[in-house]
Amino acid sequence: MGFELDAVVSKLQNLATSDHSSVVSMNIFVALLCACIVIGHLLEENRWMNESITALLIGVCTGVFILLVSGGTHSHILVFSEDLFFIYLLPPIIFNAGFQVKKKQFFVNFITIMMFGAVGTLISCTIITFGVTQIFKRMDIGPMEIGDYLAIGAIFAATDSVCTLQVLNQDETPLLYSLVFGEGVVNDATSVVLFNAIQSFDLEQIDPSIALQFIGNFLYLFLTSTLLGVGAGLLSAYVIKKLYIGRHSTDREVALMMLMAYLSYMLAELCYLSGILTVFFCGIVMSHYTWHNVTESSRVTTKHAFATISFVAEIFLFLYVGMDALDIEKWSFVSDRPGTSVAVSAVLMGLVLVGRAAFVFPLSFLSNLAKKSSSEKITFRQQVIIWWAGLMRGAVSMALAYNQFTMSGHTQQQSNAIMITSTITVVLFSTVVFGLMTKPLIMLLLPPNPHKGTSSTNSILSPKSVTVPLLAQESEADLEGHEVSRPSSIRNLLTRPTHTVHRLWRKFDDSFMRPVFGGRGFVPVEPGSPTERNGHGWH
Repeated sequence: MGFELDAVVSKLQNLATSDHSSVVSMNIFVALLCACIVIGHLLEENRWMNESITALLIGVCTGVFILLVSGGTHSHILVFSEDLFFIYLLPPIIFNAGFQVKKKQFFVNFITIMMFGAVGTLISCTIITFGVTQIFKRMDIGPMEIGDYLAIGAIFAATDSVCTLQVLNQDETPLLYSLVFGEGVVNDATSVVLFNAIQSFDLEQIDPSIALQFIGNFLYLFLTSTLLGVGAGLLSAYVIKKLYIGRHSTDREVALMMLMAYLSYMLAELCYLSGILTVFFCGIVMSHYTWHNVTESSRVTTKHAFATISFVAEIFLFLYVGMDALDIEKWSFVSDRPGTSVAVSAVLMGLVLVGRAAFVFPLSFLSNLAKKSSSEKITFRQQVIIWWAGLMRGAVSMALAYNQFTMSGHTQQQSNAIMITSTITVVLFSTVVFGLMTKPLIMLLLPPNPHKGTSSTNSILSPKSVTVPLLAQESEADLEGHEVSRPSSIRNLLTRPTHTVHRLWRKFDDSFMRPVFGGRGFVPVEPGSPTERNGHGWH
């Protein structure tokens, strides 16, 4: 009996110690997040730095400090987990991306975005896989199977264009912004779907049917994930419009929007779909319908709440990646072969450069062939920036690499340790070096036009405005000035497909969707609706 009591006391003491260390860890991390925000603000006008690089460098410095204090035993205060990344940090980032994006630009360039994001990712993955298969066998880095080589292709095909998007202006360069942004979201989804598909197929028995299976699986995942996100967004719009929740509590409106968005992501993960695509399209639909059905105070709250949560999640990720880069356990496995790790990192970086160029320039050429107007075509300078934007690797690559090459957070053999450390090296190098050069490169290739962006239309369509839709859409006057005539023939329809589809969609949206789901411009018959602002509407 005494022995059992001692065991219970010992467990309680260990638990108390664990709780205390967790509290200490969270204190340090929150303090570091605050430091990142303050330093990022002070460096706002800096030509080279941005908040992502600031957080990464602070993470590295903190890792060095912890390494020195702990006597070289560890360098991080939280253990990186792909579950933490995919379940808690990624959803708010992707949802806010869909919620804030300019819908018209996104869908006008939808075909080009899909070419870059889906086809381009497959091309990049193929080139990286082929390269590592040929080179790594000669370098003798350890036992690796065909599944590992394919996984490396998917891991390093995942881009991270956060640094570029922080520099690009959505109003000054709408085409470039929508292409870089849209490709980034579709690329993340494609990389994750590709990675999961590689793990699920039996790669020992490869035959032509596997390629067809993969294409069918990818199309199924893309369509079902998109439909689930659209369905969740429409359901939230319908519930909030019908129940007028804001009459009693704006907090409930905001909470319902947040929870419905997160539920859509978790349902997609539960059904083995792409949660990234689901929550992205849920954000688009919510901003088109749901956001216009809530009260004015809820609109302001949701806009800033979603942006703030996304911002903190991004800073958290970069901070942790910087800290995790100096994890002594991983580096100890490759300490006897540091040259091999450097060589592997260099090979991977070179393949990323080649794989990126192999699809950006050819696909841009094909995209330009289909466009009549010169203003819609992607110039060579813009192509260079699109190529550059996708060279950075980030948290998605880290999470997939951990998933493939670690067991329960620990590397089990040297080849795995080399791949983990090489991934960290590529992420650090690409983010810091390419990230630092992003702002000067964009200023060099696309110098700001002082006369552009000063018109009233641009100010009206600014995403920072709280009084207009976040997903900028044309004003009624703008619509009248740019109305596309009804195509008189099949040839006319084929030459201007995006404009025709956009016009048909607007007609369908105004006639059927808005009367049911609400949205901007629709005033329901029922008195006291939140969308009824003029006359005798409640306040």
